Amino acid sequence: MTTAPPFLAWTDGASLDNPGEAGLGFVLISPEGVRREGYQGLGKATNNVAELTAILRVAEITPDGARLELHTDSKYAIGVVQDGWKASKNIELIASVRAALARLEAWTLVWVKAHASEIENIVADKLSVLAAQ
Repeated sequence: MTTAPPFLAWTDGASLDNPGEAGLGFVLISPEGVRREGYQGLGKATNNVAELTAILRVAEITPDGARLELHTDSKYAIGVVQDGWKASKNIELIASVRAALARLEAWTLVWVKAHASEIENIVADKLSVLAAQ
């Protein structure tokens, strides 16, 4: 039995004054190579809220039962969603992210260095800043 290849995603969140005007950006690529980019303004929020909401948006648009490999430069998001860090803030948002990811066959969050050489991470960053402005 072969395992279907995953959807690949890169997400980023931005907050201009942390907290301040915030936005998210993402790049999602299907196993067939179909690319989707998106962004959303969030109003006043922290960077952590923007990062988590970016992951939530991608999880929501990934088809039920699919596999997802999501790249983020947020160690906080990886920690509270995947690695069992105890959160003192954003508890409802974290629960929403986990619930959206639970619809998938499998998922993993992968840390990437911010503003580095991964073009999709750079695109997600630019979209999140655009959305925050």
